[in-house]
Amino acid sequence: MESSTTPTRVLVVAHKTAATPPLLEAVRQRAQRGPSKFTLLVPNTAHGLHKVVDPEDQGAGEAQTVIDHAVPLLSEAAGAPVEAIVGDPDPVAAVQDAINLHGFDEAIVSTLPARLSRWLKLDLPSKVSGMGLPVTTVTPAEDSAA
Repeated sequence: MESSTTPTRVLVVAHKTAATPPLLEAVRQRAQRGPSKFTLLVPNTAHGLHKVVDPEDQGAGEAQTVIDHAVPLLSEAAGAPVEAIVGDPDPVAAVQDAINLHGFDEAIVSTLPARLSRWLKLDLPSKVSGMGLPVTTVTPAEDSAA
């Protein structure tokens, strides 16, 4: 049985929405509910020929840029330092790897609005839930996803 002082390990899965107000608010609200430790997972999106040839054989530049921008904002929202990891280009595999390597108690999945989101088309929130984690899905309104 876990002690109430043991922080809940929360995996935050995001890419283009990693620093958006809806996600920051979700992290803020989760942090207010009790002790928690947040880790941002940014899948290393494959582009161009890397999607076909070898999506894992590319630098983490874009994902690292997202992390560099989002972590200070997420840390402020969480009220504590947020760790960050770059994951597999496949978001489902990235989440599975993160759960296997680091262990998490719940997840927040932040996606683009439904008409733009590849992750919603993949049904990522349900797949993460199927991995045994309670999932909160955060999607910015259409007009705020610039």
